[in-house]
Order: sequence, then C-alpha cells, then structure tokens
Amino acid sequence: MDDDTPDAPELSLFLASTAHDMKNSISVLSGTLERLLVAHSSRPAAQTDPEYTQMAHMLYQTKRLNDNLMQLLALYKQVGTPAYPFDMQPLELGQLVDQVVALERVLLTSRGVKLELDYDADLVWHLDEDLIVGVLSHAINNAIHYTCDTVRLAIRATDDGWLELRVEDNGPGYPPALLKAGAIATRDTAAGMNFLTNSAGLGLYFSSEVARMHRHRERRGLLRLENGGRYGGGCFILNLP
Repeated sequence: MDDDTPDAPELSLFLASTAHDMKNSISVLSGTLERLLVAHSSRPAAQTDPEYTQMAHMLYQTKRLNDNLMQLLALYKQVGTPAYPFDMQPLELGQLVDQVVALERVLLTSRGVKLELDYDADLVWHLDEDLIVGVLSHAINNAIHYTCDTVRLAIRATDDGWLELRVEDNGPGYPPALLKAGAIATRDTAAGMNFLTNSAGLGLYFSSEVARMHRHRERRGLLRLENGGRYGGGCFILNLP
C-alpha cells in the first residue's frame, strides 16, 4: 500500500469534517436568506412579489441541502466517529421545540404556512439533541411541500413509555409512492431501495436510522408514515424509547 494513502479512520474524519464545514456554510447562507426575507416582508404585498417568492424558494432548497448534510453527519454518529459521537442527554422538550421553531420560522412565514404546537415544555427526555432537531426540521420542511396552509408539531409521552413526536399537515396526504418509500426505509435493512433515484426514501431511511440509534433496554426508536391525524393529511411519526 502507498504510504501516502490515508487510512480509513483518517479519511472518515476528513469527510465528516468536510461535511460539517459545508453544513456551517449552508447555515450562513440560510441565515442571510432569512434576514433578506424578513426585511423584504415589510414591503406592501411582499408575498406576491416575484423577488420574495424566489428568495423563499431559495431558502426552501437551502434547507433541503442542509437536511442532506445532517443526514450524512448522522451516519458518522452511527459508526461512532470520535469527533461526532452519538450523544444522548436529558433535554427539556421546550428547548427542543424552541430550536426547531427558530430554524423553521422564516421559511414557514415566507410560504404562508402556520405552525401549530402541542407539547409539554417541562417534559424531559433522553435523546441526541442535534439529530432529533435535524429529523424534525426535515419532517417540517417536507410537510411544507405537501400542506395547504398548516403544519402541526405535537409531542407527548405515551402511557406505555414512549416519546411520540408527530409532524402533521392539512394537505392531501402522502402519495402511495412516498408511503411505500417510508415502509421500505423503516425496515431493518434498506435492501431494494434505490438511493440514486429515491431521494425521499433516502431521507426517510436516515431518519429511521436516527430513530433506531435511540435505545433503552430492549427498545429502539421507530419511524412511520401514515395519512390521517388531526387534519387528515400526512403524518410523520417518530417514537423514542
């Protein structure tokens, strides 16, 4: 082997660091777009202005790219890269929701979508904060694509000891292809999924892997998609032990 060839751990750390740097750059770009949208929103009839609409679309696409990088970093947490360890810590749900809302507020406003919240702010749960914030943000970004005008984030502790996190919308519901992708992604193996042509399935697969990384005793997290919920639209449901 060539002495100049990096070994696997060094290459893995380099790639993870590169993805993290890219994510930071995307966050700067996203923040800039958000500030421009907020400034532009003060103008009369801002939401019908073509420039405002274009910036809102740019922010949506930037959020999607950020989701992809989050999913990549989730892989490094899964394999235990030292610089990105899987880190379950107790967290108040109020802090979790505040982070998600802060990330999504401008995009929701720019798209004319209302976010409804239903949760106990004082409830504490053990989870990897970065990963769960990323998964919920991804779910809300996806719901924005399908909703008519309302997205709901609801979190509760179930009677049988799970934390149930739901992102629902009032759109027409997930199409059969996406429900199928969700069913494939949440299996123990991703065999049969074409990652090159099914970006939605890939995102769901990463989210399901994040769910499964959360374990307690004999339980591990679960993810499912369905139609219905409070509004009759799509429901993204994450259960953590």
